[in-house]
Amino acid sequence: MITKTEWKNIRGSSPVPDQIMLSVKGNPSSNMAVRWRTDTQADSGFVKIREKDSTEWRIISAQSIDFETDMDFSRFHFADLSGLSEDTFYEYNCGDEKNRSENYVFKTTKKDCTKFSFLCISDVQAGDAEPPADYSALNTVLKETLKKHPQCEFILTAGDNTNCGQTDIQWTGLFEGLKGIIESKPIMFCMGNHDDMGFENYFTKEGKYYSEYAEYFTNQLWGSYEHNGPKDRPVANYAFDYGNVHFCVTGTSGYEEMNEWLVDQMKNSDKTWKFAVHHFPVNYSSPVLEIEDTYPALREGMDMCDIVFSGHEHTFARSYPRRGEGLFDKPSEGTIHYNLGSSHRNSPGARVVNKVWNVKTYCHEEPLSMYSVVDIDDKKCTLTAYVEDGRVVDVCVIDKNKDNISPADLAPIYDKTRLLFKGYDLGICTLATLPQKVNGVWYIPIGQIISFTGANVERAPGKIKVSIYGRTSEFTENSNIIKTQSGEEAMSSPCLRLEQNQLYVPLDDFGKNLRMHGYYYEHNNFISIESEVQHLSIPHQP
Repeated sequence: MITKTEWKNIRGSSPVPDQIMLSVKGNPSSNMAVRWRTDTQADSGFVKIREKDSTEWRIISAQSIDFETDMDFSRFHFADLSGLSEDTFYEYNCGDEKNRSENYVFKTTKKDCTKFSFLCISDVQAGDAEPPADYSALNTVLKETLKKHPQCEFILTAGDNTNCGQTDIQWTGLFEGLKGIIESKPIMFCMGNHDDMGFENYFTKEGKYYSEYAEYFTNQLWGSYEHNGPKDRPVANYAFDYGNVHFCVTGTSGYEEMNEWLVDQMKNSDKTWKFAVHHFPVNYSSPVLEIEDTYPALREGMDMCDIVFSGHEHTFARSYPRRGEGLFDKPSEGTIHYNLGSSHRNSPGARVVNKVWNVKTYCHEEPLSMYSVVDIDDKKCTLTAYVEDGRVVDVCVIDKNKDNISPADLAPIYDKTRLLFKGYDLGICTLATLPQKVNGVWYIPIGQIISFTGANVERAPGKIKVSIYGRTSEFTENSNIIKTQSGEEAMSSPCLRLEQNQLYVPLDDFGKNLRMHGYYYEHNNFISIESEVQHLSIPHQP
């Protein structure tokens, strides 16, 4: 355990400005924001700014907030830089009358620009409970990446910027890892689940909890972004424009309000491109992930976007355009969900598999970082995913003029209704026992599905008993009663014996006790069984 006094000598705040960060706030051709940290003894801060090589400095006052963390008591300063000239290099420094930072340089973008690039990273969290958290590899990777792609005008993250966001140890580690980068390159943070995660005792990892209002994320970035998201969760949700693109950055809670906000943002933006960032992937590639909190809660808003960037899985996937109950081919027909791999040499916790909704998946299990570069050229958007050693994982071009995506990949349309589990084709398990529609009701072979997951299936004359995720359901032929571990439940239709003499159960009723349900993708003609549970379904071995 370390005391606050000891922490002051490691990465604690002082009168000297540190953690200096540039961000987009307002029109980036004429506005920018600067944020920095001091201790609470420092006076009110200000920024001195001038056009590069000019002799005349302009002074811009900062607003400050004090924030007491588990390790420190700091003052965060935020200055809004306005009245800037487009496409111009600026030099600035920050601090108070006694303590100033060194000079840094940034460049405004062109007014109403339609051609620019930005860098996407995700899941850069690192470090264990031993302070100080080490983000030095991130610093190396980002500096090398920006040398290779100097055209990138800002950095966009897709969450999990820290490994445990409710401690100062992690945030100071992150900002140390971003030092020498974000003073001149704006960074737009999206919040991930780790960014609002904490422990009652960080050092022993006891008492895990999630902060619904993400105090550390919110307080440290309070003035860095516009407060134009849902009113109860500022900073975690915000929107900004850059050139001909409208961005909506979303948090990890309050999805109903978030969806209403997303819909409103998309309806009222006249930008050519509409992007969103949400940490949890909708079109996931993990065998066990669940998205019941995110989707369909955010479906209406997300379905109005051109691209939704995500993270969480530490692996890469790009989806077909998706909207409503279908996967499509043209960008006008749906939203492309773009899941970024880990950008800090973090191997994934989930071993990914190919899913029906993803046109491209890369099993990113090497201890190397991934990143993506997005190039906007009017109505053309090029997405390129890289491994840090230079290998290209995926390239695709979305062309709004031609309404196509290249290389061309057509979403599957099946002649006979397929059955999938969490987007994964059951293959030989259901080759001869496909879903059947009886009197307008979809039926599925319950035994094959549960067997596929590795869970328990017991068959007896006219009965089938399945056990998964700690729940048990027994179905009886020609009966609509399910016997569960806690009593009986009624289905709207009875269990039937159908293909290959197997017992089938109605899709809409079978999984209430098992915390499972099915979605029918009408355009593509398949059913995917989803689960509210992320656990592995490993059966008991006596």
